[in-house]
Amino acid sequence: MQRPTMQDVARRAGVSRSLVSLVMNKSPKVSKGKRRAVLQAASELGYRPNLTARQLARRRTQTIGVLVDDLRNPFFGEVVDGIEAEATDNDYNVMILNGHREAQREINAVETFLQIQVEAMALVGPRLSDDDFGSIGVTTPCVVVAGGTPLSDVSTIGVNDHLGAELAVQHLASLGHSRIVHLDGGQNIAARQRRCGYQSGMRISGLEQFTDIRNAGDNEADASQVIDELLAETDPPTAIFAFNDLLAAGALNRLDEAGISVPSEMSLVGFDNTFISALRHLSLTTINQPTLAMGRLAVVTLLAHLSDNSLAPQRHTLQPELFVRSTTGPPRDRALPKASTKTHIF
Repeated sequence: MQRPTMQDVARRAGVSRSLVSLVMNKSPKVSKGKRRAVLQAASELGYRPNLTARQLARRRTQTIGVLVDDLRNPFFGEVVDGIEAEATDNDYNVMILNGHREAQREINAVETFLQIQVEAMALVGPRLSDDDFGSIGVTTPCVVVAGGTPLSDVSTIGVNDHLGAELAVQHLASLGHSRIVHLDGGQNIAARQRRCGYQSGMRISGLEQFTDIRNAGDNEADASQVIDELLAETDPPTAIFAFNDLLAAGALNRLDEAGISVPSEMSLVGFDNTFISALRHLSLTTINQPTLAMGRLAVVTLLAHLSDNSLAPQRHTLQPELFVRSTTGPPRDRALPKASTKTHIF
């Protein structure tokens, strides 16, 4: 079946093809009556403008390519929500590809973006190296969200992971916990800063001798084995700070299966404050990342680079906050001490 053309719409509406073009490009020079007639004819014929042809004519794709490390992680989805909102506000389209937690698939996705000539790219939680970012940024404006380092040749947007981890530890210490275990994020780009923040938080709280880091991962399936190992110990810890909300959710599930009450027998803190942390059956104490703001800022930064290709790489570091919910309390056989830090309580 042949698709209707602009000429078909013009013939049905009884106007010129050029006037149809003006209507489709939302020109203010067309009268309301003519515009109504053209839109009605287009609707009756099922006509849709050829976006590719329009982009070729303008020599612009008006598209931002967004690479996401793992669409199953709600953190990334929430960042993309911010990217889409800001892109829409600025009349840009968004094309999203999933890296599936594999560097090679991310490289393939970036190559796809380059071949279709997106105007800019936002890489969210990528597993690529700084060298990879540099080669990408040579030809196309690029921003890395939740990744990259201060040495990256492209702009970066992230949260102060070190401070966020300190907040988590200090909250648990203020409740009276001393044996606080950190479930490390493994190879995740943010793992090192959160690990260092945990260690710093333990020092600040006078608990350096109890520092205990267990290699886990960055999703719910990675929690089971390490939780089993902790519970098999003669004297298990009383609190856990997990790398992110997904890992914390997996830990909470395994603790429940083992008959361990949270928080009366084990306190638990996550990181990200994704929507799952606020679900009633989880009600997870966590560290908030302003995901929507991060996504919007990514587009603002890309547009700045598009308007000035000599602009130096930008470094945006947003501040984390502690959100207290139902998974933290005083340790076993301890009374609740006075709160010593300002927190959000939900």
